[in-house]
Amino acid sequence: MPVPVSFPTSLALWPLLACLLLTGCGVFKDSREAPPDDSQGAIASDAPAGSGPDAFALEVSAPDDTIREHLERHMELQRFRKLPDLQAGELSRLLGSADANARDLLATLGYFSPEITIALRENPAPAKDEPPRTVQVSVTPGPRTHIASAQIELTGAETPELARRQAQIQRGWGLPSGAPFTQRDWDDSKSQALRQLQTRRYPTARIESSRADVDADRAEADLHVRYAPGPAYRFGELLVQGSERYDPEGARRIARLPTGEDYSETRLLDAQQRLASSGYYDAVFLSLDPDAPDPQNAAVIAQVRDAPLQKLVFGVGISTDSGPRLSMDHIHNRLPWLGWRAVSKASIDRKKKLLSTEWTGLPHENGWRWFTGAQLQREDTGSYEVDSARLRAGRTKNGDHIDRSYFLQYDDAKSRGDEAPPSSSAISVNYGWTGRYFNNNTAPTRGWGLGAEVGVGTTLRPERDPFVRTLLRWQSFIGLGRVDLGENVRRNSRLALRAEGGAVLAREGADIPATLMFLTGGDTTVRGYGYRQIGARLDGGQLYGGRYMAVGSVEYQRPIELRGNRTDFESAVFIDAGAVADKPGDLQARVGVGAGLRWRSPVGPLQADVAYGLHSKQVRLHLRLGYTF
Repeated sequence: MPVPVSFPTSLALWPLLACLLLTGCGVFKDSREAPPDDSQGAIASDAPAGSGPDAFALEVSAPDDTIREHLERHMELQRFRKLPDLQAGELSRLLGSADANARDLLATLGYFSPEITIALRENPAPAKDEPPRTVQVSVTPGPRTHIASAQIELTGAETPELARRQAQIQRGWGLPSGAPFTQRDWDDSKSQALRQLQTRRYPTARIESSRADVDADRAEADLHVRYAPGPAYRFGELLVQGSERYDPEGARRIARLPTGEDYSETRLLDAQQRLASSGYYDAVFLSLDPDAPDPQNAAVIAQVRDAPLQKLVFGVGISTDSGPRLSMDHIHNRLPWLGWRAVSKASIDRKKKLLSTEWTGLPHENGWRWFTGAQLQREDTGSYEVDSARLRAGRTKNGDHIDRSYFLQYDDAKSRGDEAPPSSSAISVNYGWTGRYFNNNTAPTRGWGLGAEVGVGTTLRPERDPFVRTLLRWQSFIGLGRVDLGENVRRNSRLALRAEGGAVLAREGADIPATLMFLTGGDTTVRGYGYRQIGARLDGGQLYGGRYMAVGSVEYQRPIELRGNRTDFESAVFIDAGAVADKPGDLQARVGVGAGLRWRSPVGPLQADVAYGLHSKQVRLHLRLGYTF
């Protein structure tokens, strides 16, 4: 059968990287209409622009820049400014409706009793490109309307559950008493409360009625919203549609939809993400059955498009740790006879040459799945080039927050170079546990993560010596308050704290394989130092992996107040420290300090740092795309 070949998007990242480096008592009617589109700059005209000057100029005088800019951008007069044949009489007729238009626009900002003066001034001797007339709009907005009260109701709130949800929405209402009234905030508050209902238990909730009672004399508004939550839903079975190649029962096990539990949009999206990232499907969309006869047992429909049975992927990349990289991945989603998924990889860069394969079975009902893998690698490790082989087999389980695995592992390592340590091999039984409690696992700004690994084994050659290997890592993001970026845009600054520690406990003369020893330094550990260039020193001054490692980092991240990029860029300052030794008492910290940029790019978080190693006395550039823990 033909094997499809696809290229990853890493080549397309280079323009993005280059850009980053180079840019350092009436009733106010409830309008649901969207505001005019601001993204296109100038207001569009219904007629083509002439080659001469504009028909008129519009000047708005107001005590507040927000009011002035709002009127200049959205007044209906702007639609006719570039009409080439607009006569004075036609313009005068247009001015007749300008007052009402300005009042409607001011009302959306909360000003219901403005004084507006509109005048037309002729320019007797305009310059070549100067309009012959000027429309002058002078505004005294008057007092701004503030919220007097906000009443939220849910139909059926006599039940304890709906009464609790009503109180919850009332407490989190976005326009509390005393807040200034604007149409945008009014619409956003209603939509946000509706989303709270729809995302948990009540996906068919709707706004039954809403109104804003405005008393222009007192400049106060009383808000009233009534929601109809509809029936409460529970998850039923998962129905897979569109799959012809892969077993639907396997899809149900991968999705882990919580059948019988209350509907939650978050859990629905989590199940969708698990299917999408499984590799068996090119497209996945999950939705509740709209025709479910019983909301307490509503089926979930998974519309999928099968991925090819086999796929070959070529990749090109670069990193500041290991230089240019070429890779080739072969994926077989259903191995003959076994039915497992196999991912085989070959890659080469300046530091490492790798051949590997990993086979993974479908999960069982309890979520655990079998896996096995093999790896051949040649890597620069400290002062030596190490040839290594690794075999691994065991079981793993991936949960919503917690991943667990236990496996048997065989390691064999041979160091090349003068006075290289002897070759050695080992076998061990290992257990790994990782908990992720971030607000976003791929680009976190809040939360924490903790990972632990422990292995018990024995060396096989040159002598048999028992050993214990442990590794513990931790990451936390701590909010430090919001940064006001203007135009009601606020983002949190934060501290990013990171720590990692490991130990190999064995007889002093035991020959532990180099792949089980510790080295650190580089983009993701201690910046300001080369990739894995912090380790233990042997008698000849050669760098080698050590039995003990400690790494820590403190980083302050703050949104950049850059107009136009307010939600994309952040600055960072940091200090990293790491140490590796064969004895705990010999640990000596290597410290790196620096600053950098963070960019939430379309393909993931991009990190660019410049760091200075206090011990190495070198300045290094570190680039990193994506986040993993």
